[in-house]
Amino acid sequence: MPDGPLIVQSDRTVLLEVAHPQATDARHDLAIFAELERAPEHIHTYRITKLGLWNARAAGHTADEILATLETYSKYDVPAGVTLDIAETMNRYGRLTIERDEEGLLLTGTDAAVITEVSKSKRVAELLTGRLNENSFRIAAWARGQLKQELLKLSWPAEDNAGYRPGSHYDIGLDESGWSLRHYQEKAVNNFLTGGSGVVVLPCGAGKTLVGAGAMAATKTDTLILVTNTVSARQWRDELIKRTSLTAEDIGEYSGSVKEVKPVTIATYQILTAKRKGEFAHLALLDALDWGLVIYDEVHLLPAPVFKLTAELQARRRLGLTATLVREDGRESDVFSLIGPKRFDAPWKEIEQEGFISPAVCKEIRIDLPDDERLQYAAATDGERYRMAATTPSKLSVVKQLIAAHPEERILVIGQYLDQLAELGAALGVPEITGATPVDERERLFQAFRDGTEPVIVVSKVANFSVDLPEASVAIQVSGAFGSRQEEAQRLGRLLRPKKSGFTATFYTLVARDTIDQDYAQNRQRFLAEQGYSYEIVDAHSLPEITQ
Repeated sequence: MPDGPLIVQSDRTVLLEVAHPQATDARHDLAIFAELERAPEHIHTYRITKLGLWNARAAGHTADEILATLETYSKYDVPAGVTLDIAETMNRYGRLTIERDEEGLLLTGTDAAVITEVSKSKRVAELLTGRLNENSFRIAAWARGQLKQELLKLSWPAEDNAGYRPGSHYDIGLDESGWSLRHYQEKAVNNFLTGGSGVVVLPCGAGKTLVGAGAMAATKTDTLILVTNTVSARQWRDELIKRTSLTAEDIGEYSGSVKEVKPVTIATYQILTAKRKGEFAHLALLDALDWGLVIYDEVHLLPAPVFKLTAELQARRRLGLTATLVREDGRESDVFSLIGPKRFDAPWKEIEQEGFISPAVCKEIRIDLPDDERLQYAAATDGERYRMAATTPSKLSVVKQLIAAHPEERILVIGQYLDQLAELGAALGVPEITGATPVDERERLFQAFRDGTEPVIVVSKVANFSVDLPEASVAIQVSGAFGSRQEEAQRLGRLLRPKKSGFTATFYTLVARDTIDQDYAQNRQRFLAEQGYSYEIVDAHSLPEITQ
């Protein structure tokens, strides 16, 4: 009998034995189609979901491949019901397609019974304007995105073959003097172009911006790039000027402070969702030029209102870029329907082994609350407890110990609460960067960090997104957003760019023992385990003492 690391159960959960010699390979292959739910020390629990299987199918994987993975690594026979369920679920993808003829959009099906079934749904029926034959319906011109959402809810995901407007031609080329797209970046671009629209999943530091540049060079059209904040917008601009034939005159910034529309326009999500008198004030941007490509940076952070706007952009190519498809609001299905399915996914560990991102060590430092704080914590309300545990002053001495243990390295101290960050900055005598720090000052301090003038900085979540700090080799996370896996992806990603210094990245999370802080840390740990990183738990008492 095989003695693999997996136990596949009839409820579509999969147990992974972490210590097994084949565990790393099994985890790598599972990540293609299964979501990690729990990651304690010895046994990790994955769940096979419909959306995970459809994303795998859209990315080019077959049911036979997925079943072969389970059979190869399973300790026991895969339950027959699971085998059948996987095959039937994946077979649902593409049975309905959205096409276009000279008169407009069509919903067509390979099976008259299936298309009749979905057309009887009230919410689908109101998006259709008439039956053409037993296998096709005419779709209302405006309903392409909404129809895909409704069909997914019925577990009949439609493949969108209706094509895209080419947009206004704009000659964009890659300036590959001294560099070239890496093999996985080229494959990501090619998969995106073949699929038409969709999401590319790459770890932070693996060059998602270059995938965007490659897609722009391939499509050669007016491009709208949506980003998380102004710092990110300016980094995109600088990278495009450096890596492509575009000049500063070709690229416009559309943000709270600047409103430029140019052939390549970079806008923030915040400005796109800004309202005036209850209406989106900058909606005209979506039609300001004939965009042939819309790029969504950090698509897992897409604000909910942008989904509604994106439902109306289905005739334009859409590229989502992210390090994780996990959304804290559970709207992964909307990403699938409206941006597009996953087209390419390169596991972190695989890219690390090829030397494209830095290896990382992840450690959770457990800290005891002093007796007086423990009593205050016990008497506090549920709403107060996380903040109390996350901001305990006991973390300061541990931060100092960890900084002392990494001389000559660039260190980020990262937290959620502004008063905690102010206290840390003052106690450590280092600069502090928060949302209130003016953009020019942020950029000056980030540059001082890059060149080593300021080797330690205290940062809020403004450093989570699209900030290029390649020489950062240590992150000390003192507090986070309630165990957000999104946030963990971004914070770890700050450390993963290959370093001239040669230092291995070290990611510390400081956690108050036996509190809700520890409970939330388990969720963040799950993300790191999902990506293949070991996660060591260390008692703060075992750290070397330092002179205060």
